[in-house]
Amino acid sequence: MVLDSRSRDRTSSVSGSGFGLSHEEDEGRQLSYFGSGSGSRNTSPIGRGIGFRNSSPSRQKVIKTKPRGLDEEMIATFAKASHPDVYMEDNIWAMLPEDLLNEILARVPPFMIFRLRSVCKRWNSILQDNGFLKFHSQVPSHGPCLLTFWKNLQTPQCSVFSLPLKQWYKIPFMFLPQWAFWLVGSSGGLVCFSGLDGLTFRTLICNPLTQSWRPLPSMHYNQQRQLIMVVDRKKRSFKVIAASDIYGDRSLPTEVYDSKLDSWSLHQTMPAVNLCSSKMAFCDSRLYMETISPLGLMMYQLDAGYWEHIPAKFPRSLLDGYLVAGTKKRLFLVGRIGLYSTLQSMRIWELDHAKVIWIEISRMPPRYFRALLRLSAERFECFGQDNLICFTSWNQGKGLIFDVDKKVWSWIAGCALQTYNSQVCFYEPRFDASIY
Repeated sequence: MVLDSRSRDRTSSVSGSGFGLSHEEDEGRQLSYFGSGSGSRNTSPIGRGIGFRNSSPSRQKVIKTKPRGLDEEMIATFAKASHPDVYMEDNIWAMLPEDLLNEILARVPPFMIFRLRSVCKRWNSILQDNGFLKFHSQVPSHGPCLLTFWKNLQTPQCSVFSLPLKQWYKIPFMFLPQWAFWLVGSSGGLVCFSGLDGLTFRTLICNPLTQSWRPLPSMHYNQQRQLIMVVDRKKRSFKVIAASDIYGDRSLPTEVYDSKLDSWSLHQTMPAVNLCSSKMAFCDSRLYMETISPLGLMMYQLDAGYWEHIPAKFPRSLLDGYLVAGTKKRLFLVGRIGLYSTLQSMRIWELDHAKVIWIEISRMPPRYFRALLRLSAERFECFGQDNLICFTSWNQGKGLIFDVDKKVWSWIAGCALQTYNSQVCFYEPRFDASIY
């Protein structure tokens, strides 16, 4: 059996469930859906992509251009790796026991699974089998990905960048309802959205790989809220925490949704503070939010169900700060320092829980800072997962990853789409992530 270029074209669409997952190299010969545009408050890693319509892919010419604000070192990281054709013996794969085949396929990168479903009927049925899902749940995670969500003519669109594979993949999102919703975040393979269904504030959970979704029951208070989702893979459950309302008003009581109970429960109302809207992080069963008055942090203990003020003074001359949750109880603060553009720098602090102070652990090298933010007034977004911190620029069309453990900075490879109201978060692709 030979997986040649014609086979790859045939396998770009999915049989059975109707779920199509396209690789960027396949789509690049037919259309260009990576463009440029104006971003919103939550922006995605951005670049420029060029698609060519050519009846002969072998004669295709690629025009290489130098993106605005990039040096030669940065351009080198945008190169795509080539994947040669793989030759496979028919008689070997046909004789494999089903459990061994399940174990092999469970180790295939999730975004390649749907390309394999079109190989034969047997593989198509195996990948939907509970036995395969059992093996899949036992193998190590594929690794972190970036999920970018936007709407094109009111049609939901989604692309995922795999950090291990350094490739972009497009995921269809037509299975979601036609609500005015926005991306909340992702955890454990599930993605959370919230929005308005008419005049009703709704929350929904979905698994992009299985195309399954469901709305959560209505909260006690029908008002737009700041939400964060947490998945517990061991207990095969998840929780959604609704803190203040979307504008930072603390007058509403905290509500927590438990998937095991399929209901919202009311908890303590947050004490009187002025919040920094939409800057939350969940770390070690605790939710942290920035406060302006009094200056510091508000901490919500999920197990105990109450709020507590943490008097951790923020660094002086901090222009904008983002809380980022790391592993092993680590909580980071990321932000710019300096009032003038020539003196600005991006810094990263870690909270010393014992001394209740912020300790600087790293600074963004000047050349990366100048490439990410060309103007002092430019906005940027920052979010993290597993001690990885991602920076995306509002207007520059770039994404930058910082590995806290390795102290390594690297540009996001390939191209991503920036459009109006595009949003981005870290995402872990998993077939076994259940929405119930």
